[in-house]
Amino acid sequence: MTGSGSALEAVRSRRSWSKVTDAAPTRAELLTLVSAAGRVADHSSLRPWRLIELRGADRERLGRAINKATGDKGSSSKPLRAPLLIAVVASYRKSDKVPRWEQEAVASGVAHMLSLLLDEAGYGVIWRTGHYTRSKAVAKAHGLKKNEELLGWLYVGGKLPRARLGRRKAVDARKHLSRMPAGKKAKKGENRDASEADAAASDTSTQAPL
Repeated sequence: MTGSGSALEAVRSRRSWSKVTDAAPTRAELLTLVSAAGRVADHSSLRPWRLIELRGADRERLGRAINKATGDKGSSSKPLRAPLLIAVVASYRKSDKVPRWEQEAVASGVAHMLSLLLDEAGYGVIWRTGHYTRSKAVAKAHGLKKNEELLGWLYVGGKLPRARLGRRKAVDARKHLSRMPAGKKAKKGENRDASEADAAASDTSTQAPL
């Protein structure tokens, strides 16, 4: 589990890249990664998501749509920060068993999985959003249907070789992982076991990448 190339190490080493080079994966490379990212947990296998590539002039059209949504003139330069943008779209399906929020979670899961795969493939990625993701102008630019919502974009490019890596404290899992509240008949030793496990946990005060 802790060996080189493990999923654990891939997740631990990931960071967001706000600045990237002009290198970007080809469509063929992207298709392979998207196929793998689609393996996320998906109740009823609805596949309530889709992704849209934005390259070249596509980014300029998005820039104009963003400025239209914000009431500014011209074209926003934000989409030009990376050579490839991947729009993440929740494409809701009719289902009596799978609510809308659960379908959106699947689409978000695909985006997270894809960002990890791109990072492992050597590309820098950052997930960007903004209030204009819900605007009519931006939705129209992406050709969204009535049953679809934009969840943001993965900005993708080459990793800068001498980039200054941001640092932040590692997650203290003990603050986020708890036991279900014990019932009246619960054994007294259950809470003690959990406390002992926390005490034996590895030190989480080290710094981790952004």
